[in-house]
Amino acid sequence: MSPASKKAAEAGSEPAETATKPAAKTKAAASASKAKASAESSAYAIVEASGQQFWLQPGRYYDIDRLGSEVGASVAIDKVLLVNEGGKATLGQPYVSGATVNLKVMEHRRGPKIIVYKMRPKKKTRRKNGHRQELTRVMVESIAVGGKALG
Repeated sequence: MSPASKKAAEAGSEPAETATKPAAKTKAAASASKAKASAESSAYAIVEASGQQFWLQPGRYYDIDRLGSEVGASVAIDKVLLVNEGGKATLGQPYVSGATVNLKVMEHRRGPKIIVYKMRPKKKTRRKNGHRQELTRVMVESIAVGGKALG
């Protein structure tokens, strides 16, 4: 290909590239605004359960350490550290007063198997052990502050 034809080919491709770049920026800006709007409109709570902190949103399920409740039972968690309702956050000291998260027990299950292998070098001592954590899968039904349900 001659240098003149290379320049012509490059010149022909430049307008097409510039035409697609603004469209891509528009799509990115639109998706960013949607993500921002959905993040602001969704309610969530950070709760303390079984020595761990969980970020809970209504309508989602989570696996937490085994609860003593039966399948189908409702459980209320009062140890709510933070409640966010569409961009307005309420922070507890240490807990938000009057806030509860209502959970429904879906099933009792077991976590993935973890292999624990211990070996003492040069001693011919080896120990292999497995562990599966007992879990309860719960569905977040609602988050309530002062009796008013957020979601």
